[in-house]
Amino acid sequence: MEASEKPQLPLDGAGSGQVSIRALEDRLVIECLEVIDELASRVVRDQAAQKRAPAETVRKAIEIGARIIDSESVATNVDLVKRELQGGLGELNRELSETLEGGSRELAERIAESFGTDRADSVQQQIRRLVDDATEQQRLALVKLLSAEDGSNPLVAVQARMGRTVLEAEERHRQEMARLREGHANEARTMQREVAALRENLARLLERQQAEEQLAEAEEAGTRKGRSFEDKVDAALERIAGARGDASAHTGGEGAEGGGKKGDTLIELGAAEGPTMGRIVLEAKDKKLSKNDAWRELNEAMAARAAAYAVLVVAGEERVPAGRETLTEYEGNKLIVAVDRDEPDGLALEVAYRLAAARVAMIRDRDLTVDAGAVRDAAEEALTCLKQAQAIRASLTGINTSSDKARSSLDEMVEAVRAKLERIDSLVEAADSPGQ
Repeated sequence: MEASEKPQLPLDGAGSGQVSIRALEDRLVIECLEVIDELASRVVRDQAAQKRAPAETVRKAIEIGARIIDSESVATNVDLVKRELQGGLGELNRELSETLEGGSRELAERIAESFGTDRADSVQQQIRRLVDDATEQQRLALVKLLSAEDGSNPLVAVQARMGRTVLEAEERHRQEMARLREGHANEARTMQREVAALRENLARLLERQQAEEQLAEAEEAGTRKGRSFEDKVDAALERIAGARGDASAHTGGEGAEGGGKKGDTLIELGAAEGPTMGRIVLEAKDKKLSKNDAWRELNEAMAARAAAYAVLVVAGEERVPAGRETLTEYEGNKLIVAVDRDEPDGLALEVAYRLAAARVAMIRDRDLTVDAGAVRDAAEEALTCLKQAQAIRASLTGINTSSDKARSSLDEMVEAVRAKLERIDSLVEAADSPGQ
C-alpha cells in the first residue's frame, strides 16, 4: 500500500504505461526501462563474464552516476552565484545611475540659480565649486550606501546569497564525502570478513588435504609393510584354528618375550581346550624375499615366539623365494605356502597349517610311534591333489560355459586333499592315543 501511494516519476515511454520510476525513501524502483547505450551494454556483459551479477553492475552504475550528477550540481551552484553577483552589481549600477542622474538634475538647478542675470561672480569659479561639491556629496552617498549593513546595501544581499550557496554546497559535499567514506568503510569491512572467511575455509581445506595425504601415506605405508595382506592371513588362520580347538593370536605389532617383534601370527595347538601342545609361528609377506632373508625371518620369528615350527605365507607363486617350492618342508621346521593375495583363506593355507601341526606333534614327543612314511606319503599326495586343484581353478578363470564337469573334478580334488589331511591327523592321533 505504501509503495502505491508514492509519486511516480515518468521517463521516456511513461505515457504508454511501459516505464515508471518510484522513489521510496532510500530506494528506486524502476520498471520496464530500456537503456540504449553501447558502452553500458558492454560494461554489463564484461562484468557478467567476471562472475558479477548484471543487477549488481546496473545498481553500481546508477549509484556512481547519481554521485556524479550531484557533484555537477556544485558547479551549477557556482554559476548561480555568478548570476546572483551579476544581478546585484546590475542593481547597484542602476542605483548609482539614478543617484548620479538625480545629482545631475540638482546640479543643473543650482547652476541655473547661481548663474542668474543679476549675479556678477566668475562663472568658471562657481561651476568648479558646484562640481566639486556635487562630486563630494555623491562620493559620500555612495560610501554610505556601500557601507550600510542593512537591506539598503545591495552588496549585503549578494553576499548573503553567495554565503548561503557556498555553505549549502560545502554541506552537500561534506555529506557526500561522509556517505562515500561510510560506503568505503562498509565495503572494506565486508571485504575483510570475506577475506577472513576465505582464509578460514582455505585453512580447513589445507588441513583436510593434509589429513587425506597423511591417511593415503599411512595406507600406502601399511600396504608396503604387508599389513593388509597380513590381516587377511591372520583372519584366515583364526578361522582354521578355531575349528581345530587351537588358539590364534595376531602378534605382528607386539613385542615378544624373546625380544623383537618378529612373527605375525602365533598358533598354540590345543590351547583353546587345554594346555598348549606346541607352537607354530607364521610370517605373512606380500613381497618376494631371497632364501637367506626368508630363513632369517623364520628363524628370528621362532626364537622370538618360542615356536617349534615356522611357516612363510607369501602372496602368490611369484613371491616364493628363488630355488624353493611351496608346501615343501625345509630343515625339518620350515614350510613355504603361496596363497591368493586378496583371498588367502583357501585350501593351500589349510594344508600348510595341518602339515605344520603334524610336524609339531611329532617333534613334541619323539617317543610317539607315528608312521612317518605314511604321513610323508599323505602329505605328498595332498600336495599333488592341491596342485591339480589349483591348475583346474586357473583353467576355470574366464570360462562361462561347459564348466560343470571341471568344477565337479575340482570339488573331488578338494575333497581328496581334505581326506589326505584327515589321514595325517588320524595317524598323529593314533600314535598319541594310549595302547598304541
